[in-house]
Amino acid sequence: MRALKYHGGVALADARREDLTAVEAGMANLRRHLTIVRDVYGLAAVVALNRFPTDTDGEVDLVVRLCAEAGVRAFPATHVRDGGAGAEALARGVVHAVREGRSDVRFVYDDHLSLEKKSEAVATRIYGAAGVVFEPRARRRLEQVEAEGFGHLPICVAKTQASFSTDPSQRGAPSGHTVTVRDVRLAAGAGFVVLLTGDVMTMPGLPREPAAHLIDIDDDGRVTGLS
Repeated sequence: MRALKYHGGVALADARREDLTAVEAGMANLRRHLTIVRDVYGLAAVVALNRFPTDTDGEVDLVVRLCAEAGVRAFPATHVRDGGAGAEALARGVVHAVREGRSDVRFVYDDHLSLEKKSEAVATRIYGAAGVVFEPRARRRLEQVEAEGFGHLPICVAKTQASFSTDPSQRGAPSGHTVTVRDVRLAAGAGFVVLLTGDVMTMPGLPREPAAHLIDIDDDGRVTGLS
């Protein structure tokens, strides 16, 4: 619910307050996700609404109704508070979708396409972008990777999770933007090519004081600091 309100224009600090207008506006983001799942990938879909204590009945009822109008069932789930019982309705909804839903699995691009064409397919069909621009360094790396015989690999786009664009401030369901690739990296062992966009970092963040500093082992082999 907080994510919907965020994409509806509410600051994260205020997202715990009831705001039906923001919820309805934020549904544009969820509808885009549903379009990707159903129309691009050809899969049946259900919506899992992870309910927090600050989510009001009015907000939950609104999302369930708007999802129904979009042709998909939404299931409020309270498994964090209630354990398995809190997700039972959701689980039954997933089973029903698997048994009754019609799926025609499709992929975003064909393997034989060039890495650039694969990038354009993801950008336009998934992110709603107008196209892709490769910065000079990224262009050189892209050509090198293909020259080395890895052009057949799928791509992995490293991008902000906060927006369909590469700009985290663009909320909702932005369209017509440009996806700028600043670097290209080959993950030959894993079997994909990574496109780096925006300011995203691929290295996991660490706290100022890593937990490893608290871990020790004494002369008798007893380890401390793991709890």
